[in-house]
Amino acid sequence: MKALDDLISTLDFNAPVKDIRQGVFHTGVLTRYCGLAATLPRDALAQEGPLVREPGFLLDKSPGDLVHMAYSESILEAAIGMAAINSLLEVDLETCTELNAAELILKKGEGRAVAIVGHFPFIPRIREKAKRLWVIEKNQREGDFKEEDADRLLPQADVVAITGTSLTNHTLVHLLELCDPKSFVVMLGDTVPLSSVLFDYGVDAVSGTRVIDPDLALRCVSQGANFRQIKGTKRLTMTKP
Repeated sequence: MKALDDLISTLDFNAPVKDIRQGVFHTGVLTRYCGLAATLPRDALAQEGPLVREPGFLLDKSPGDLVHMAYSESILEAAIGMAAINSLLEVDLETCTELNAAELILKKGEGRAVAIVGHFPFIPRIREKAKRLWVIEKNQREGDFKEEDADRLLPQADVVAITGTSLTNHTLVHLLELCDPKSFVVMLGDTVPLSSVLFDYGVDAVSGTRVIDPDLALRCVSQGANFRQIKGTKRLTMTKP
């Protein structure tokens, strides 16, 4: 996947592997920094085991080995790979603003057609403001559309929000190809690398997570925290110039 290739090409692997945690909902890797990624438990449990090779010995791997797990077909291994990428990424904080993805989508999507790939807690707020809202989700809830509906819905959207886990399950490139070139595309979630590399693929903004207290964040991950429950983080957004 070329987007992963390009992201990985920007990394400096000269860092120790200090810690790896994989909770029910999130994965954390501590190298130079602390990186997070969503674990996708339902998708992972639908796969054949073993879901992680060499558990208990991953700290013996190099940062490069961990990063390349992002290419794995195993969801749990790919989550470790994405968290490792985020742990090594040098984020240009001067280009970021402390802005939650929900606020950006509300601003861009008011009175317009919005498509969101992934079911997020803020969806009722978007529904109040958007002219039309389509939520596309593999594990559907009431009112959600199926994955295959993306092919007809994304081209109609003025604003498209795509979960960062599309990097984990390797669906990102196809989803971006479906978007109208004139649409505003944002990637969101703690899996999303805060990297301008994604702008080269038609993304207009990335809304991700910067860990400022690794010990606290990793403790939350280990104890089953969902996205909103992980402490010791900042929500940052980087927008294409």
